[in-house]
Amino acid sequence: MNKKLLALYGLAFNPFAPDVPTEALHLTTPVESFFWKVQQGVLREGGFALITGEPGTGKSVTLRLLSRQLAEEPELHVGVISRPQASVADFYREMGELFGVPLRPHNRWGGSKLLRQRWDEHIEQTLMRPVLLLDEAQQTSAAVLNELRLLGSSRFDSRQILTVVLSGDLRLPERFRHEDLLPLGSRIRMRLALQPASAEDLRTTLKHLMSTAGNSALMTPDLIATLCEHALGNYRVLMTLSGELLAAAAQKELPQIDEQLYFELFAIHQPAKPRSALRAGA
Repeated sequence: MNKKLLALYGLAFNPFAPDVPTEALHLTTPVESFFWKVQQGVLREGGFALITGEPGTGKSVTLRLLSRQLAEEPELHVGVISRPQASVADFYREMGELFGVPLRPHNRWGGSKLLRQRWDEHIEQTLMRPVLLLDEAQQTSAAVLNELRLLGSSRFDSRQILTVVLSGDLRLPERFRHEDLLPLGSRIRMRLALQPASAEDLRTTLKHLMSTAGNSALMTPDLIATLCEHALGNYRVLMTLSGELLAAAAQKELPQIDEQLYFELFAIHQPAKPRSALRAGA
């Protein structure tokens, strides 16, 4: 977003963009509770945790918040894979880059056993506590997921030496019902099933974003209520609508984004009256 637009509304950043600063993201009560359970349970003993939800319910945002929170723990080494690799060789290559371990296979068939040995030796020598956050995990191949299970099964000094948080849509838990992934499914110790957001959660998120960006009055209260109603519990829809409104308001150089602009843009079945006519009739 250009500096002129940000200056027009006194914004430090676009509050509706996917790449907003992590500190601008709102932490809901269920997510906060899940984080506490992960830190008190899975991180202490190792193993797997699972985040699931329909598109737009906040899975990727939850992983971003968790990554930031875990990064504050000095003994942890947090790695994030946002685009799962299809092959085992590519998976190990990315794991090696994330955690500083030489895990490049010497042949096309992978040599997975040797790579797992290298991983175990590195963890034992460095006393690293690795945590892997895997987004869009429903797209990960069964072979890669089973390699994760084998890595997570390694133990050193009576503890598991890899913690994994998997995040994916509703196809992911269904995959764990299949025979080839049942062993991994049985190792999931914590689960968070994200639900469509309430209107109040959407309102809180929107206000938090605008306030953190520097303009808590960017939208009128009526517009906020309308957006939260029409977003139907979906954070992604809320951000998309808000982003389009911000761009349109900037183009018109409006001092504030209001409900009338919403109807001009989206209520195509109700032709909008000119703003001058509305003011005259007020």
